[in-house]
Amino acid sequence: MNHAPLRLLFFIVVGLAKAPALSAADPAPTAAPPAPTVPAEFDTHGLPFSTVFIGRDRFDQLVARAEPAVGLPIGQRTAVIGRALLGTPYRGFTLEIDDRIEAPSVNLNGLDCWTFFEASLAFARMLDEPRANWPPQTMLKYIELDRYRGGVCNGYLSRLHYLEDWAQDNERRGLVRDLTRQLGGVRAPHSAVEMQRAWKGYRYMRHNPDLRAGIIAMEARIARTPLYYIPKSRVAAIERQLQSGDIISICSRDGREIGTSHVGLAYRTPDGVLRLMHASHPRNSGKVVLDQRLSSYLNHFSTLAGILVARPLK
Repeated sequence: MNHAPLRLLFFIVVGLAKAPALSAADPAPTAAPPAPTVPAEFDTHGLPFSTVFIGRDRFDQLVARAEPAVGLPIGQRTAVIGRALLGTPYRGFTLEIDDRIEAPSVNLNGLDCWTFFEASLAFARMLDEPRANWPPQTMLKYIELDRYRGGVCNGYLSRLHYLEDWAQDNERRGLVRDLTRQLGGVRAPHSAVEMQRAWKGYRYMRHNPDLRAGIIAMEARIARTPLYYIPKSRVAAIERQLQSGDIISICSRDGREIGTSHVGLAYRTPDGVLRLMHASHPRNSGKVVLDQRLSSYLNHFSTLAGILVARPLK
């Protein structure tokens, strides 16, 4: 395996250009939630550790090169880790690790758009711990904090399956701040039906038909929740207010409705351009890439409608 992208970690810290503050009226960040306590043996919910954590070699290389990122603001730190993951192959459905048992998991050998941003964020959060607390179990604990409702894995239905639901839950717990409305977001008719339509593509639902009722109810609740998004025609005008490490959820059109369909990280290069860093589908690049300017990326695809923006706070 070519680990050359990981060597970039030493050099990119100084290259992160700073974006202007959002506004002088921004409220102070909320108090950070307490860091999760990592047990000596992480609860794998009965699954082998080799099932819930894949890519130990890549993890160890990230740890060995992580020191320059320690002490950076959480957003910049997340962007640094994301940049170190460039070139990782795209791999979908890596969370479907068992026929029945749901457990927090990491696969650093293959990432999709969601697991790319959450792995970058979880690793970045881990760096707040003393170095002695940087084993894979700590990263898994921060994955659980981010991925599940209330920060606790309690089965498949406790997982936050939709980005808009993830943003609301994580903001409620003080982990991120949803900037969408402040940046000019407008309300749109809300679509959230992907999982009930494509349930056969999900390993857990294929093997546990009873889950489908819970997923349908979850999607109905999400669809009833107001969705605000920034239309792509307005994104170029607000790019200067975005920062490296902001989580960019991308919305697509579903008929007359809008739903989330992709996600990545904002990354401002030294030339001042705000780019999208993301795990690109095999139909495109098939790996984690630092793509073109965010607004240009959105305009390239006619089906894309706009974005949501969440900023990590801790």
